[in-house]
Amino acid sequence: MNALILVDLQNDFCAFGALEIAEADQVIPLANAMMDQFDFVVASKDWHPANHGSFAANHPWRKPGQTIDLHGLPQVLWTIHCVQDSFGAEFHPKLDTSKIDATILKGTDPEVDSYSAFFDNGHRKETGLQQLLKEKGVEEVFVMGLATDYCVKFTALDAQQLGFKTHLIQDASRGVDLVEGDIDRALEEMKEAGIELVNSEQWTKSTSV
Repeated sequence: MNALILVDLQNDFCAFGALEIAEADQVIPLANAMMDQFDFVVASKDWHPANHGSFAANHPWRKPGQTIDLHGLPQVLWTIHCVQDSFGAEFHPKLDTSKIDATILKGTDPEVDSYSAFFDNGHRKETGLQQLLKEKGVEEVFVMGLATDYCVKFTALDAQQLGFKTHLIQDASRGVDLVEGDIDRALEEMKEAGIELVNSEQWTKSTSV
């Protein structure tokens, strides 16, 4: 049994969002077109409290893009985004949520970020995704979404480490590239971990916005 994991297809990461990722909106129609082709579809959401430690605004004299130590872990600081129950935290309005079987909330602990849809960044707590997939009998996962060099990468790496046969749908993901070359380095890291890079065309020929 396989599963499609949609990573953080939320307003704040799309056009005019608080943490806009270039061309992010282009992955939404791909997600809609592919969902019917998988046995199980799960979507993750960043779901931060307003006092989250990853927000630069919560650290005096700090700016987005800087890195700090947050309770023993390196933490990139971001603009305020995906605050719980806010418009920015909701799924993109054109995403067909009726096809999503389950939603995983991550980043809910203000003291640690959660790029991966499986664990927080310190692997101290699980989100419940691993148990959910195993309960459903999922053995193979396909990961897509936002952002390639952060939440998508760490979700895929954790899936592979947990024993799922893991694929990245490369053209259905977009990255931040905070430091030039981050996206390419993320793709290489995933390939080196044994993750297969695939293209959405095997499920759909529709690549229009």
